[in-house]
Amino acid sequence: MPTATYLWEKRGVVPFLKIDKGLEAEADGVQLMKPIPGLDALLARAAKAGIFGTKERSVVNAANAKGIAAVVAQQFELGRQVASHGLMPILEPEVTISIADKAEAEAMLQQEILKHLEALDGQVMLKLSLPTVPDFYQPLVKHPKVLKVVALSGGHSRDKANEILALNHGIIASFSRALSEGLSAQQSDAEFDAVLKGAIDSIHAASVT
Repeated sequence: MPTATYLWEKRGVVPFLKIDKGLEAEADGVQLMKPIPGLDALLARAAKAGIFGTKERSVVNAANAKGIAAVVAQQFELGRQVASHGLMPILEPEVTISIADKAEAEAMLQQEILKHLEALDGQVMLKLSLPTVPDFYQPLVKHPKVLKVVALSGGHSRDKANEILALNHGIIASFSRALSEGLSAQQSDAEFDAVLKGAIDSIHAASVT
């Protein structure tokens, strides 16, 4: 049985494929994605293998209007290419959580995303850093062209990420760093499973508030 089929049909895990090849050097306060050679062939394989969608990450390091506009334009351009293969794109313009002008960057980001959504045929998912102001992304959560807004932990501890997530209604977790917190290859299978179960349970609880 193909892995994607097993995960989705037997375990209830929706399979996504990470397609970006890393980040360019910073310019205008952001890091765009590097080119992705052979992407159409990869997307065709993914669709045939039963993958539901893709994720592709870029980074915002400053409230720079020019840079943020470039990040969002690139994300939507790639999203349209993904959607043309029948896959659901997760657009991931991550705002670095430690920057001093994070709230301003989030405001610019949301306006650019809303602008591109108006011209979009179909739907996308959005993977965003947890916002500075609770429920700030409600216009995106409620937008008919957004299937779901999911949150990345962005370097927060799991407890802190869960605390912030619980204040943002309609957004669910898509944590990786916070999910793996506390896991170790030195743990026994039972210890590893117990830590992972505790992480999943706490993240789920924060996602359904």
